[in-house]
Amino acid sequence: MITVAVAGAAGRMGRLVAATVAGATDLELGALYDPGGVGDLVAGMAISADPESVAGCDVVVEFTTPGVVMANLESWKRLAVHAVVGTSGFDEARLEDVRRTWGPGPPNCLIVPNFSIGAIVMMRLAELAAPHFSAGEVIEYHHDNKVDAPSGTAMETARRMSIAAGTQHRAVESAELVAGARGADIDGVSVHSVRLAGYVAHQTVMLGQPGETLSIRHDTTDRMAFMPGVLLGIRTVAGLEEGVTVGLGGLVDLDPAQ
Repeated sequence: MITVAVAGAAGRMGRLVAATVAGATDLELGALYDPGGVGDLVAGMAISADPESVAGCDVVVEFTTPGVVMANLESWKRLAVHAVVGTSGFDEARLEDVRRTWGPGPPNCLIVPNFSIGAIVMMRLAELAAPHFSAGEVIEYHHDNKVDAPSGTAMETARRMSIAAGTQHRAVESAELVAGARGADIDGVSVHSVRLAGYVAHQTVMLGQPGETLSIRHDTTDRMAFMPGVLLGIRTVAGLEEGVTVGLGGLVDLDPAQ
């Protein structure tokens, strides 16, 4: 039996993770942590504001915000609890910071840009296609409660495309008449973020060369799509290579470019 804590338990994803863990026969809900929801009952358990409540659990699932996640990871490392992280905002600089501060395991830390198996396939397809096209761009769409942009999935997709394809080639590099018109530059790939009510999580990768284009799109219409990936992370994090691992690709035989 794996005992699981949830950090960010008062949020939409945190509540869903807690309920999913509580319903799994091989998992036990051990603690709920969220200073913004103290005393709330989630899956029959009260939320605590004390990070020490996570002590003694095997795994903590982290769905918080970019502003608090780094401090939380320091706590989970100190408490010797494996961490499965779904919080966004992990660009390459922040990942390097985690690798440096977390150090070798145990415990282990698994940082996942997207828990959807479909999204993992989408990223791998973009990576495979990128070398065969002159250039590519990423457009990601999320609900208007998402506090950061671009999404972790978009950043990871751009990183993989850049590694696989190298330099982008366009007839001209358009001058921006308005700053930001061409999107964010992530490793040479333009990334555009949309934030509107009605969306959950969606992404389109567009690739082009003279005479043809290719679009790869993934749509998440319900947050339940993330739960199989969350459960996979919980069940496997202890057996991963010690230290920090990024993404579920290696766990579903879809390794990203290194």
